[in-house]
Amino acid sequence: MAPALYLQIKQHILDGIRERHYQAGDRIPTEAALCEQFAVSRMTVNKALRELVTEGWLHRSAGSGSFVADRRAESPLLAIRNIAEEIAERGSQYSARVIRLQRQAADEKVAVRLGLRVGAPTFHSLIVHQADGEPLQLEERFVDAQRLPGYGEQDFTQLTPNSYLMEICPLSEMEHVVEAVLPSAGEAGLLQVRVDTPCLLLHRRTWSDGYLVSYARLLSPGSRYKLTSKARLA
Repeated sequence: MAPALYLQIKQHILDGIRERHYQAGDRIPTEAALCEQFAVSRMTVNKALRELVTEGWLHRSAGSGSFVADRRAESPLLAIRNIAEEIAERGSQYSARVIRLQRQAADEKVAVRLGLRVGAPTFHSLIVHQADGEPLQLEERFVDAQRLPGYGEQDFTQLTPNSYLMEICPLSEMEHVVEAVLPSAGEAGLLQVRVDTPCLLLHRRTWSDGYLVSYARLLSPGSRYKLTSKARLA
């Protein structure tokens, strides 16, 4: 049995958004154009559009039409949030691919980032966070293995490193540094983007009870992720 006509129209618009035929801010075809294209009434088209607005895919402007909503994941710059929760709040399905989770000796760069001696034991994880199967963020993290000996035993397809760290060693301090970069060939492959795709790179160091416990590189395509900041001025 074929789906209802309004569902066919809804799926047609969703396919256009997901396949990037329509970008955030683009106006989709008018109700009149969709009525003509699908040979249906304005009421049928309107029902499809209303559902897309309710689900956050479109926003409507009286007298102007319907536009593709900006559904990029949004994370506060002055706080630490669990990316799985951010994705779920957008109505998307979170999943993760664990590319690497291993114990290794700190090289000079990692030792400096974590305040350790060169050769000190660390855990190194590399995880792709996904929304509805689409790579959203590549997380590379190093943690102090002496302070977090159980890190290497975790199943990070079931919980995020962030949620594990918040449970095991509540964070008392953080440092964020953000820069615009182009991904390496390997990073582009994991994120399923071109090597000339502008990305946001967030360097994050976190402390617990005065001790540095984690350093992470969080890389996200600029078209899929954004950072926000809000502060009260004196």
